[in-house]
Amino acid sequence: MGYKALDVEISYELTSLLPVTDTASIVYEEFKERFGKDGTVLFVAIQDEDIFNVDKFNGLYDLTYDIKNIDGVEEIVSIARLYNLVKNDSLKKFDFKPIIEQKLNNQKEADSIKAIVYSLPFYDGLLFNKETNVNLLAITLEESKLNTKKRIGLIGGIKNKIDAYSEKYDIDAHYSGLPYIRTVTSKKLQDELLFFIILAIIITSVILYIFFRSFKAVFFPMLIVAISIVFVEGTMSLFGYKITMLTSIIPPLLIVIVVENCIFLLNKYYDEYRSHGNKVRSLSRVVQRIGNANLLTNATTAAGFAAFIITGNKLLIEFGLIASINIMVAYVLSLFLIPIFFSYLPPPKKRHTKHLDKSAVANIIERVIKRVLTRRNPIYIITVILLVFAIFGITKLKTTGRIVDDIPQKDQLYKDLEFIEQNFKGVMPLEISIDTKKRKGVQKLSTIRKIDNLQQVLITYPELSRSLSIAEVLKFSKQAFYNGKETMYSLPNNQEKNFILSYIPKVESNKKTILNSFVDTTLRFTRISTQMANVGTRDIQRIKDDLRPKIDSIFPPEKFDVQITGTSVIFLKGTQFLVNNLFASLLLALVIIIILMALLFTSLRMILISLVPNIIPLIMTAAMMGYIGIPIKPSTVLIFSIALGISVDNAIHFLSRYRLQLKLNNWRIKDSVIAALRETGFSMIYSSVVLFFGFIIFVLSSFGGTESLGYLIAFTLIVALLSNLYILPSLLLTLDKRITTKTFKEPLLEIFDEEEDIELDDLEIEQLDTRGSA
Repeated sequence: MGYKALDVEISYELTSLLPVTDTASIVYEEFKERFGKDGTVLFVAIQDEDIFNVDKFNGLYDLTYDIKNIDGVEEIVSIARLYNLVKNDSLKKFDFKPIIEQKLNNQKEADSIKAIVYSLPFYDGLLFNKETNVNLLAITLEESKLNTKKRIGLIGGIKNKIDAYSEKYDIDAHYSGLPYIRTVTSKKLQDELLFFIILAIIITSVILYIFFRSFKAVFFPMLIVAISIVFVEGTMSLFGYKITMLTSIIPPLLIVIVVENCIFLLNKYYDEYRSHGNKVRSLSRVVQRIGNANLLTNATTAAGFAAFIITGNKLLIEFGLIASINIMVAYVLSLFLIPIFFSYLPPPKKRHTKHLDKSAVANIIERVIKRVLTRRNPIYIITVILLVFAIFGITKLKTTGRIVDDIPQKDQLYKDLEFIEQNFKGVMPLEISIDTKKRKGVQKLSTIRKIDNLQQVLITYPELSRSLSIAEVLKFSKQAFYNGKETMYSLPNNQEKNFILSYIPKVESNKKTILNSFVDTTLRFTRISTQMANVGTRDIQRIKDDLRPKIDSIFPPEKFDVQITGTSVIFLKGTQFLVNNLFASLLLALVIIIILMALLFTSLRMILISLVPNIIPLIMTAAMMGYIGIPIKPSTVLIFSIALGISVDNAIHFLSRYRLQLKLNNWRIKDSVIAALRETGFSMIYSSVVLFFGFIIFVLSSFGGTESLGYLIAFTLIVALLSNLYILPSLLLTLDKRITTKTFKEPLLEIFDEEEDIELDDLEIEQLDTRGSA
């Protein structure tokens, strides 16, 4: 596993949230085959009212061509590298020529170039904003390098050159576009993965030492943690998966799960040794009694993650599969290695078991017992009040998401994105694919006018940038036909059309022409390209819904097939698909957990009772999201399945011990509840503390989704602990014999199997202690 772990890589791809069989995904793939992939352009905005100063402009010229020569840069367009259509009367064609062919000699030439550039409406609003003096460098990158590690060096090389230029001329550069955003987030992801692993190890080590006052009780669980992390990376490599934003949280997650397992095992070991002083018997009972309980708790946790596999989403399938497999691997490692390691070590000393007697945790447990015995009605009243409060909060929940959603607004990446949106509306690709259903249907002037009409509609949406299409190319051609007169930038009439089209190179020739970007070789399909602001999925849906009837009125559906696609639309559909399927996966996780618990508690009533204190935390968390304003989106909806799988562990440990105590206490429910609380209370509190701090570290993440996951799951676990300490025992005592049925006494899976040859004196001592405590 260590050898395979060396091969694991970071993912640099923008993975679709949709399955490949989805209609929207099929349309997008067909669009990419026809016109190439969108989202490969890096945008750099610079604001300078004196950019046409000859010295600065020559600097921009050098910068532009330096970037063009970088391996991996397919094309670059800036005001220093613009192309113009020039009519060639002798050859009866348009020449696509650069406006600036060499560096400028004086300010007069610079002023002349400025006049030419600003006289071309084709580029206005796309590459420059006259009102704010902001200019764009649009750098198209090779797709083959964008999905590999080479993208970091490529983006870094481009940024270094631009930073040197901006520093020399004291101009701020603002970077954006999907390639840049993905590169920056991937680098942050790589840095955070190592940071959270180290931080989780440090925090859990400190907590373990505080609990057990033993270096050995820290070292050996941490050794198992290290082995578990190697297994995670090795498993990913074996499956051919790469590290994504989701799978990067698995190693820190495994750390807290391994430590939780070790806490239950060590607590039982120290408790057993304190009872009879026999190390071998103590370790034997640890395996017998805690092994099966931990099997069920780890299985329920794994079920919470495995439920993601049904979503049909590549990211979540990988996350669910790797997490669920390695949770069970961590269980096996803990169960085998802890007893083996401690079998070679000297027996525990008195200070190692001191925490089981007079301690702050012991006092807390006694207070819990007192309230459960005497104040059950207030517990129920407070719970009902909180649930009413929670239900109101849930009504405030919203479902939304943005393409750039998990980057904090204070981050420079987000500020640069906002700057470009303020000046050019947006950088997120939105495409409209038009099928004329006829070969050479795009050539008809009536079709081109329809395209122009639709572009006029798109202008009315403040979230959309200026669009480009074959209609704009034709307007550009008409302006060139009339020797560059700015007033002639308009669609040609029927008479002009034939003359102008005769000057445009034929697209069938497979030569690189200005038309290739907008039509296919059959001239049946064409596109309208625009950029969208980083708006939420609700706004994307609103724009789509609002556009559809307008599109149908311009392009009759019986004659044209017009599809709205592009990265923005795929993200919208993917988010909707994901949220819907994640609720299905949560339900599946719940069903799996119920089935697993049915092996332990064959009484349906007991299963339902055990779920109550674990559903309440999920309701409270959803309410918290509603009140704080955290929407349900791909990065936050994961919380519920994860929290359910982990929080139910306490209920399983408590009820398992409760059933054993029923046998020892001659089916006296009150004595059994108290004894079970005293025995499992330590492990419940200890494990919850470890889990809390294990998850709360994620609030330090620079990704909003990971940050939310940190404090929301930490909140859920605290509520789950209180719920299992107060509500679950209260329900058992209130409902009494109505739920402790014969089927509960005779499970399919025996968690605690008392040895046949256990001494009678041991049982009597344990019973006397329990009665005395009561």
